[in-house]
Amino acid sequence: MTSLALEMTSFRNYNGIGNLITLSSSSSHFWPQFKIPSKIPQISYFVAQAIKAKSATTPPRSPSMNALLPFMYSYMSCTTAYAFSGNVIGLLLNFFLYGNGGTVCNLSNSLGRRQLMYMSTIPFLIPPGIAVSSTSDLLHVKEEIRNVLSKGKAAGVLRLVFHDAGTFDINEKTGGMNGSIVNELDRPENKGLKKSVKILEKAKAQIEVQCPVSWADVIAVAGAEAVSICEGPTISVQLGRMDSLVPDPEGKLPEESLDAPALKQCFQNKGFSVQELVALSGAHTLGGKGFGNPTVFDNSYFKILLEKPWLSSAGMSSMIGLPSDRALADDDECLRWISKYADNQELFFDDFKNVYIKLVNTGAKWRTI
Repeated sequence: MTSLALEMTSFRNYNGIGNLITLSSSSSHFWPQFKIPSKIPQISYFVAQAIKAKSATTPPRSPSMNALLPFMYSYMSCTTAYAFSGNVIGLLLNFFLYGNGGTVCNLSNSLGRRQLMYMSTIPFLIPPGIAVSSTSDLLHVKEEIRNVLSKGKAAGVLRLVFHDAGTFDINEKTGGMNGSIVNELDRPENKGLKKSVKILEKAKAQIEVQCPVSWADVIAVAGAEAVSICEGPTISVQLGRMDSLVPDPEGKLPEESLDAPALKQCFQNKGFSVQELVALSGAHTLGGKGFGNPTVFDNSYFKILLEKPWLSSAGMSSMIGLPSDRALADDDECLRWISKYADNQELFFDDFKNVYIKLVNTGAKWRTI
């Protein structure tokens, strides 16, 4: 068989970073360096034969359809496992189509079969032990959150995300997106967030009628939905975070009075660059801080920062923004990104989406199987 390189992306997501894994096969070897889940041995056995086969002269023996139907159904109805359903069934159909004297693994002969192999093996690249929730679970979570969320409530919910994840300390390995905010609502810096938690409590109760869900997941998804319903970018958030049983250390959130050097150092301690600091700050476009329409997520924040209306003594202009917002506009390094985002909303949306995913994954402890 001719040389073939298969590039497959692992869905493992740690701090927003995906891992690209390249597997190569040649005429004599194909040794995938990953584990095949063995929850259903019969399926694992046939999958293992398929992906390790060096040629197609002797295809693996096909199991009977009657024997495998229960396992197909089990995977299709599973709400939280390895999210294999469609891909495993695709591979099994390949056995039934080509198992009797046909070709199972001669990938170089058929583009269709190569694509099938590609789709069928991707799920097995998820690192062993990490639980991945199904698409139906995520859709259910989003639906229930949308039932209680509105444009007027979006800013408070998004602030809840920042105050839960914003406690992360990269050096001390503490804090992060762990749902502990629900135990920290009496802290002065979290004033006003009880209302947002109460809103999401209703959604969480409805979600748990169908499947268990952590506070960390509910808050992370709710923030993404808040951005979306306010005409911002669509952000896909993975489920599987576990909640902390204890509050995070105090004094870890960035203070509103920080100047630019202190802000940059604070965010660096959380693993974020200057560009990511500026992109995240763009969330202040929502709410009543004076940056455009309070219920529309756009790049107005950056446009108004460039205007520096607080320098005017007229009317309420001097009240626009927080001291930390104004500090960004006086820093040359931050100003470079402010100008870029003011000129290009699409760039802001792309960068915000990426850094939001990083934010809600920082410090997260993931559910395991």
